[in-house]
Amino acid sequence: MQKRLEVGQIVNTFGIKGEVKVTPFTDDINRFDDLKKVYVKTRKESKLYKVENARYHKNMVLLKLEGIENPEQAELLKNAYLEIDREDAIPLEEGQYFIVDLIGLDVYTDEGQLLGKVDDIYNTGANDIYVVKDELGKQILLPGIKDVIKEVKLDDRVIVHLIPGLI
Repeated sequence: MQKRLEVGQIVNTFGIKGEVKVTPFTDDINRFDDLKKVYVKTRKESKLYKVENARYHKNMVLLKLEGIENPEQAELLKNAYLEIDREDAIPLEEGQYFIVDLIGLDVYTDEGQLLGKVDDIYNTGANDIYVVKDELGKQILLPGIKDVIKEVKLDDRVIVHLIPGLI
């Protein structure tokens, strides 16, 4: 398992005081209220910053990071990813998982047929969609609902039930 989890991406600067505009990668945007520190990961490095302030604007997070005092400094962080230590993550409820922990797991039907590996997961608003890719690159899209996703074993596999018309 990865030691750090991505929680967002810096997409722009905001204002004249060095704030950055962040696209959040979390279900609960308000999780940034309790964020004390964050790693800013660029292509070259990963640097730890103290979070001075978090506020919200049009489904985006506006962060003020310690040491970033003007738009020019903030511009250097554009397109960087924000990561947190796993132990700083909000605890998940039973049956919830971090996407990063599911990527790469083998996906089997409840009849034992290997469908492929979890390649991606995205949210449609109503539910998650699991993108399963086989060894030939063929994709299968599975809704993340209880009728389909039957069991998740984080160290091994995902077991699914294929309802009629799904594939």
